[in-house]
Amino acid sequence: MRAQEISRIAMLPEKVMNKIAAAEVVVRPVDVVKELIENCLDAGATEITVSIRNGGVDLVRVKYCMLFSLRLCPHATSKLKKCSDLPKMATYGFRGEAMASISYVAQLNFETEL
Repeated sequence: MRAQEISRIAMLPEKVMNKIAAAEVVVRPVDVVKELIENCLDAGATEITVSIRNGGVDLVRVKYCMLFSLRLCPHATSKLKKCSDLPKMATYGFRGEAMASISYVAQLNFETEL
């Protein structure tokens, strides 16, 4: 590699980095459905309703009562607190990546009922 080529190497913008990282977690609409359902199950859901339009391309709706306060922030999780917790993980997710990844590649709308 020539010096001129090296000087053109630059950090990707954060938005691009997030989309690339999200592509490893959310490849197809079915991945969104899987992650959302697992999120609900981990949160203790007893009833989940899923609606899909056009194979999940136009709409994926998951109805379940839960608080999403920090769930769209990368690495926000209620499960993992320290590395020593890793061997004890018995949930579907614990890294705090799914909801953030979905938010990078889809428009999310949340409705709450109190």
